[in-house]
Amino acid sequence: MRIGLLSDTHGDTLSAEKAIKAMGDIDLLLHAGDTYADAKALQDVFGIEVVAVKGNTDFYCNAASETTIIIEDKKIFLTHGHKYNVKFGIDRLYYRALETNSDIVVFGHSHVPTHVEENNMIFVNPGSISRPRGGSKPSYGLINISKKNIDIKICNL
Repeated sequence: MRIGLLSDTHGDTLSAEKAIKAMGDIDLLLHAGDTYADAKALQDVFGIEVVAVKGNTDFYCNAASETTIIIEDKKIFLTHGHKYNVKFGIDRLYYRALETNSDIVVFGHSHVPTHVEENNMIFVNPGSISRPRGGSKPSYGLINISKKNIDIKICNL
């Protein structure tokens, strides 16, 4: 299964649309928050399934702040990351992922693309297509999951 990753779009749906077109054929889009409404608009435009969580700027949003999904026997934990202080490291996020027994963690909030493997657990932040930070460029992510392999890519827009 080919999964697109976005986070921290902050209302820039035009850049998000460019990113999704650049992703090619995807089976699913994960949006790690800020802005939840963008994720739902993208679902309508592209007619693809979108799983999204709210972020710290989604003030009046009733959506969940985290969720898990299972794809090809791999559990993916999706969260924005602000509740786990990800701007200062992934320790708290790592322990939450252990609690959820996750294989892959997709998060945002820092606007900095990240791909780290820790004790057989994969952490990926696609960065931001609208407001990159830390010297990064506008970016998105891709995950290809099969029964035998997980391939992660972070791509510049």
